[in-house]
Amino acid sequence: MTDRHAPALIENHWDDAHAATLDEPGRLLYRSNLLGADKRVTNYGGGNTSAKVETADPLTGETVEVLWVKGSGGDIGTMTRDGFSTLYQHKLDALQGIYRGLEFEDEMVAYLPHCTFNLNPRAASIDTPLHAYVPHAHVDHVHPDAIIAIAASRDGEALTQEIFGDDIGWLPWKRPGYELGLWLAKFCRDNPNARGVVLGSHGLFTWAETAQECHALTLDIINKAIRWLADKTASTAPFGGPLVAPLDGDKRKRVAARLMPVIRGLIGQQRRKVGHFDDSQTVLDFVCANDMPALAALGTSCPDHFLRTKIRPLIVDFDVEQARHVANQDDASARSELEKAIDSAIEKLPTLVADYRDAYAAYYERCKHDNSPPMRDPNAVVWLIPGVGLLSFANDKATARISSEFYINAINVMRGSSAVSTYQGLEEQEAFDIEYWLLEEAKLQRMPAPKSLAGRVALVTGGAGGIGSATAARLLDEGACVVLADIDTGMLDSTRQRLVEQYGSDVVRSMTMDVTSEQAVIDTFASAALEYGGIDILVSNAGIASSAPIEETTTELWDLNMDVLSKGYFLVSREAFRQMKAQSTGGAIVFIASKNALAASPGASAYCTAKASEVHLARCLALEGAPEGIRVNVVNPDAVLRGSKIWSGDWLKERADAYGKDTEELEAHYRERSLLKRSVLPEDIAEATYFLLSDASSKSTGNIINVDAGNVQAFTR
Repeated sequence: MTDRHAPALIENHWDDAHAATLDEPGRLLYRSNLLGADKRVTNYGGGNTSAKVETADPLTGETVEVLWVKGSGGDIGTMTRDGFSTLYQHKLDALQGIYRGLEFEDEMVAYLPHCTFNLNPRAASIDTPLHAYVPHAHVDHVHPDAIIAIAASRDGEALTQEIFGDDIGWLPWKRPGYELGLWLAKFCRDNPNARGVVLGSHGLFTWAETAQECHALTLDIINKAIRWLADKTASTAPFGGPLVAPLDGDKRKRVAARLMPVIRGLIGQQRRKVGHFDDSQTVLDFVCANDMPALAALGTSCPDHFLRTKIRPLIVDFDVEQARHVANQDDASARSELEKAIDSAIEKLPTLVADYRDAYAAYYERCKHDNSPPMRDPNAVVWLIPGVGLLSFANDKATARISSEFYINAINVMRGSSAVSTYQGLEEQEAFDIEYWLLEEAKLQRMPAPKSLAGRVALVTGGAGGIGSATAARLLDEGACVVLADIDTGMLDSTRQRLVEQYGSDVVRSMTMDVTSEQAVIDTFASAALEYGGIDILVSNAGIASSAPIEETTTELWDLNMDVLSKGYFLVSREAFRQMKAQSTGGAIVFIASKNALAASPGASAYCTAKASEVHLARCLALEGAPEGIRVNVVNPDAVLRGSKIWSGDWLKERADAYGKDTEELEAHYRERSLLKRSVLPEDIAEATYFLLSDASSKSTGNIINVDAGNVQAFTR
């Protein structure tokens, strides 16, 4: 019978049969990917693995020892073979002869390229010496929560001895670098029977002579720590026990969806940020606990955690009890109290943000050196909301999500450490020296310039169709996050999947939405705020098409056109204005209207009238939005047949009949009637839309761009 209180151990998925088909670097990659697949072993981008491999020198043919080690900036869980640096071991050994001491250790990084084997372009990591000088063939360096809980404890050395005896040693905190590599080498010489070492406030090193043994050892040591912590903490309430109970899930989402656009605006005036929300049980245990404020103030311990999450989080002043539904209240009253609690928290945010910035600036001034880089963005990365969850904000979605994951790792560390000892964060000066490390600054300076829409979030209605999906792809090309909204769930799913395969899962979301439903539109924008923090861009593109002589136009047909093409555009624009104003960072809206908004067509009075209303609505919104920096413009397509959903139904035949053509002749008819004699494609509409959304058109609002290959009736002047 399984003990339901037994800790969840990390399973060993090593497959001997598969490993036997691989060469030594292949087994290193296999081991690395297995270890990195579980965030309890190491967080994204954290840790590194290596193998010393006997290889033929490409010039001499002689057998040489080559160190294969994870390169700079990689992630062991997702890396491929080209993610490893390869270096001559004898040249790495020779570096010890030119090392000038601790004061000069950073200069050793510049020597690593001189050790490169076989012209490998993968840059070597700062951790390379930590692997090079351990006298064993295979080395793992990971950041398991269970181990760091010990490493970040005041009694870490004694606890390591209690758990592992002489099998695993202890080294006090030292910043990663060349000197730490020499420390590890000395430890191995002094402790020849040890199979690894815990680094204070940092992580775990293990070593063995084969890839399989090293992998098994790493998991064994981590699981031993997991079991020990579980046994010691079984009867202990985490973080000093609960102070408040969490709100229910819907209320948590409501709070986050209201707060995120406001926070995003407060911290995104210089450069827009993308948000992430997490209300997992681990997070709720922490944000609802008595000891949360004191522990959060100590900051994180592991340098990998710290680099992603800043010196400490910001705690939002939110009254959980006011927000909680009180017995005997009717629903309207309960909702009113929730909104009051949110409004109160929003009112306090500017002061909290200003105080955090001031504290960060003071930290910078206390700790800076003569050669420190200029102070970076002083805003918080991680935001804790009692009773609700954790928010994180960064320059892109992936970084925001990963920062959240790192802080959850830190929560796990604090949970274990504070239960068995006293948790201690990284000492302030040490934390600063890592955050403003000149080598780290050089890495940041080498990063490519952000794309034109980096940090911006777009919502595209009718996102599953030809124009919508082409526009989404164009915005994704320029670094935006995109929310696809459409009523057609089947096409929406396939479009999302296609874009995810091309651009990655972080930057694409899809939401089923009927633009004629007020509540559906409100809910979709709230969901978009939960996913990304808010909306900067709206492409209102949802559409239908109908054709009928006026005497055959029913009220139902008229109302349908007005509902989708007029009311729908009003509803999504109103919600976009609300979020954009909450953010106070401006915004850009483009209506995908039609040539028919300006030029009449026979047998389509309902459609043409509704499209004309879109154009006039855009003009009105351009007036209202200008004081807030919200630009509203229009793209008028014509005859976009390829990939367009509206041409897949009766509209194609109806328009062909109106012009006395067969359906197969219609595209050629439209092309020949245009001034430029060219077909109009979804990508053409996407390009015009991108221009009106980008900073290249930052001084344009209330304008119309016709993308119709030239139609004199639709000339706007």
